[in-house]
Amino acid sequence: MEDHDKDDDRLHRIRHSLAHVLAQAVLELRPGSTLGFGPPIDDGFYYDFILSEPLTEDDFPALEKKMKHIIKLGQKFEREELPKADALARIDEMGEPYKREYAQELIEKKGLDQLTFYRNGPFLDMCDGPHVDSTRELPKGAFKLRSVAGAYWRGDSDNAMMTRIYAWAFESKEQLEAHVKAYKDAIARDHKKLNRELDYFVVDDIIGKGLPLWLPNGTVLRDELEKYMRELEFHDGYDRVATPQLAKTELYHQTGHLPLYAEHMYPFLELKEKVETEEGTHEEVRETYALRPMNCPHHHRVFAAQLRSYRDLPLRLAEYGQVYRYEDSGALSGLLRVRGFCMNDAHIYCTEEQIETEFLKVMRMIEQLYETLGLKDYYFRFSTWDPEDPKGKQKYVDNPEAWATSERHMRAAMEKSGLPFVEVKGEAAFYGPKIDVQLKTVTGREETVSTNQLDFAVPQRLGLVYRGADNTEHHPFCIHRAPASTHERMVAFIIEHFGGAFPTWLAPTQVIVLTVSDAFREYGEQVVARLRKHFVRAVFDQSSETMGKKIRNAVTQKIPNVIVVGEREQEDGTVTVRRYGSRDQATVSLDAFERDLLERIRTRALDRVDWES
Repeated sequence: MEDHDKDDDRLHRIRHSLAHVLAQAVLELRPGSTLGFGPPIDDGFYYDFILSEPLTEDDFPALEKKMKHIIKLGQKFEREELPKADALARIDEMGEPYKREYAQELIEKKGLDQLTFYRNGPFLDMCDGPHVDSTRELPKGAFKLRSVAGAYWRGDSDNAMMTRIYAWAFESKEQLEAHVKAYKDAIARDHKKLNRELDYFVVDDIIGKGLPLWLPNGTVLRDELEKYMRELEFHDGYDRVATPQLAKTELYHQTGHLPLYAEHMYPFLELKEKVETEEGTHEEVRETYALRPMNCPHHHRVFAAQLRSYRDLPLRLAEYGQVYRYEDSGALSGLLRVRGFCMNDAHIYCTEEQIETEFLKVMRMIEQLYETLGLKDYYFRFSTWDPEDPKGKQKYVDNPEAWATSERHMRAAMEKSGLPFVEVKGEAAFYGPKIDVQLKTVTGREETVSTNQLDFAVPQRLGLVYRGADNTEHHPFCIHRAPASTHERMVAFIIEHFGGAFPTWLAPTQVIVLTVSDAFREYGEQVVARLRKHFVRAVFDQSSETMGKKIRNAVTQKIPNVIVVGEREQEDGTVTVRRYGSRDQATVSLDAFERDLLERIRTRALDRVDWES
């Protein structure tokens, strides 16, 4: 019985029913295995198992054959409802301890008096449906087993590790084939795969897991993003600050991050001194430091460093700040899940009257960034607190009036923005409501990228004040925002988005110059030198390869502008230009090429041609 909302449509029934067929097939091929959950998902379904014998993707042909055989039998899906005592006895007879645990939870926490089961052939599962009437209704050739993965029972790392089998499922064979093709195309853009080909970063075990070393190509990407964000922030009136990457633990106790956040922080650094006593010499801890897991506490101290007036507000403090969070090693993945990352951070200290204007400015900045990068498949999620949550006082600051005020201002700002958003109860930060930008990546994932949060609690907790027009002290509100996320996550997203074939302004190498022979080397080097005077990342191909091989190498490196020079170009002061993704080439004056190139870089034009070429 999956405890989630279900859309009672045909495709949902197909996917849910196929999950049961998969479970039946696994139990027949791996007798003695036990079941976890098996829900439909966006592109198919999965089922979790504790297997009696390992199962790998090499077993998929046999497993799919067994599933097809079950489907041909025309098994009917029969629903049965049992009183809770009978239901628990039934599950005990089935020998399904994980289903038993979940059933007990449903009875105790949700007050259910009965539980639902579905049977198809010899297979029986605790499940509330819905399903097709018979396996004969399942479309032929419209499912395919996808992958095997590990998954903790109930998503808790303290629980047993189960084997999860993923599968695709659609209403027709044609839909399935189209989806599988799109999936394979997306895998080709996976940032970890492209990194192996194009050298953006490396994770070195001697340095440490989750601590990427940025190689020259990757450093260009983060530098260009940071340069752009600095420009946007400058135009919006931000002041840049620089703060250290560690601080005394006392700071995090003041902000409330400790002890609640301790499990996500690296072990603390203790500074000890030798002390002489009557009993002899021993060491005492004088100070304890922590690598910072976030930048806001440091920025709050910057605010507190001077007396502030209402005339100083809004005060916008910006920093690309390096932070460290101790992620479980099993969760680390390329640049998306790391332990050290650099955040496009800023904190806006403002009065209540300024909240909506400042919040709206941040939303406009996010829109402009996404438009520049060509990111279109995203939406805004408005996360509020849940006053009914039994753990509410542990999760949120207990100030209902402040929550109501903050949510009212945030909702008003979003409505003024005209941007579509969904409201989600119970996902707010502990100090206030927030807007997250959810991006659908080209690889099919939904990821949180940007965030814009309103904090009514921590400035008051830390005693941050400004003197108002009434000549009394007031606590400011604080907007925490990160439009460009972290360097690590944003670079991973754009590597995948562009497939490594970046527009000229972002490309690690913007221009490569090739000569048809060494006789024209001097002219080629002059072209490179001229472009580099304008800070264009131009390089000269010094290899002795044939012209065809040089061009193929440039295409493999996904360099957006390839220049070929020979006798005619040298005599006429021209260059022959070939753009990445196009077999066409054109000979133009060097002056004209330079003007066009610099304009494309200046305007950050999305000038790339089809990345697949």
